[in-house]
Amino acid sequence: MIQADFHVHTDFSNDCSVSAEMQIESAIKQGLKYICITDHCDMHLYSDKKYILDINSYFNKINTLKEKYKDRINVLCGIEIGLQPNLKEAIQNNISGYDFDFIIGSSHAVNNVDIGYKSDKYFIGKSEKEAYREYFESILENVKTFDNYSVYGHLDYVVRYGPNKNKHFDFNDYRDVFEEILRTIIRNGKGIEINTAGLRNNLGYPHPHKDILKMYKDLGGKIITIGSDAHRTEHIGYGFQDIPELLRELGFKCYTVFERQVPKFINL
Repeated sequence: MIQADFHVHTDFSNDCSVSAEMQIESAIKQGLKYICITDHCDMHLYSDKKYILDINSYFNKINTLKEKYKDRINVLCGIEIGLQPNLKEAIQNNISGYDFDFIIGSSHAVNNVDIGYKSDKYFIGKSEKEAYREYFESILENVKTFDNYSVYGHLDYVVRYGPNKNKHFDFNDYRDVFEEILRTIIRNGKGIEINTAGLRNNLGYPHPHKDILKMYKDLGGKIITIGSDAHRTEHIGYGFQDIPELLRELGFKCYTVFERQVPKFINL
């Protein structure tokens, strides 16, 4: 059984209305031993005040809940940062001085165009393959630019919003860029996540695709967290029952949790 959900949102994120207490209580009911709250910090959307995360209030709140629930579950303070190279200095200034347990680096936008909320704008004038490759190449640029994250989130997130989603998606069309992405992540001592929101979004598999996970393992990747990307209480631990078999099939013997950004490996 997977004991840790390391990608969880609360009402500190603009797209979630569930309190941290409610998410934590849901995790306890499911018998989880760890929950890491990872609310959004997407600076490309700072023009919309809803997207500005009050990190000081957030950090204090989650640390208060760590103490409140310490005898029932290990509550960890994380953050999900939307990475773009032009935001490097702003992102670092925003999170410096905070002792996060865990940081997800994610690609939610390319050239300040949001993939999810502005997908009509992002995909216009491009073939699906061109749009997907541009997205993956932007991840490569990010992993070469940033080192202030623990794992890279939902590596094939763009497929969730494509005109045909994964109907025509073939990992081999992007093998070259993924190999460079994953080699860079591993070389820099970072990891990736398995994000079960892909299952909720009818892709038929968690993010990223199994072929990407296999390449990561074959290249020597070891750090891999499991997250539901929960925005509702019923999302906590979603699809986790199938993850141990997937990991074992790919040759993984453990998964990872983080505390104070130090990885700890848990046997499957």
